[in-house]
Amino acid sequence: MNKSHYTIPESLEGFRLDKALSEVSEGVLSRNRAGTLIERGDVTLNGQPAKRSTTVRAGDKVEVTIEEAEPMALDPVEMALEIVHEDDDILVINKPSGLIVHPADTVTEPTLVHGLLAAVDDLGRIGDTVRPGIVHRIDKHTSGLLVVAKHEEALKTLQKALQARHITREYLALVEGVISHNKGKINAPIGRDPNNRKRMTVIDGGRDSVTHFEVVERFAAHTLIRCTLETGRTHQIRVHMRYIDHPVVGDPTYGRRHTDTTHGQHLHAAKLTLPHPTTNATMTFTAPLPEPFAALLERLRDDA
Repeated sequence: MNKSHYTIPESLEGFRLDKALSEVSEGVLSRNRAGTLIERGDVTLNGQPAKRSTTVRAGDKVEVTIEEAEPMALDPVEMALEIVHEDDDILVINKPSGLIVHPADTVTEPTLVHGLLAAVDDLGRIGDTVRPGIVHRIDKHTSGLLVVAKHEEALKTLQKALQARHITREYLALVEGVISHNKGKINAPIGRDPNNRKRMTVIDGGRDSVTHFEVVERFAAHTLIRCTLETGRTHQIRVHMRYIDHPVVGDPTYGRRHTDTTHGQHLHAAKLTLPHPTTNATMTFTAPLPEPFAALLERLRDDA
């Protein structure tokens, strides 16, 4: 049995409980899944049972209890996954750009989870039914490292480590424009864009969001930066870089010019550090830039 606790931010005030829970869990629970849990009595609002249509207010406390995972209804799909590390407890995957991590109501194509179901025995019984074993996710068009738990205890341990910020991720991003200062910190709250619910934006009442970046290399009209996160909000780096007028190159949602849409956005989870869920030993993994990303950097160097 797993219990999760959430506080409703100002940006979700006035939402139905099922929708707010889906939003505040940042994809852990789909709206349908949230509604099912509410109807089963597995969700409380300020300590009391509630209906899925109940309107929430900023500051409301939501507790979710998830019993042992139901078997997955998804069929395994054989994929040529790039496995950076594997042992009895975890897998570390270098995800390519263009591959969605886990299923959702609007996703019809095979996802990383479908490939993992073919690679890991009994994965469908680990954690949430639509994202079994998934500790954290990265966007469809972001490439790079993520860790997957191979059993329930490893998942719980890694989720606690993530919440305690003992798991760190370092990203490389190519952004539009030349950033003049060598380092920066973006501290700006992120929430749903009220004019487009598929987008995130910097907004009053959003969730606290902090991104640190440093310049790695400058080009004539672009900058390669290294980013680390204090928080892990949906689309955080992409939204924050757009906010300071340096959107990620090729970003289909927040970018101005799609320099290389065949690769997608030039954002790569290059380094992952975590405590092993069984031994507690610190482990660090790295992944080189994907070839299209590296090739674009070479072209920019040649043009400089």
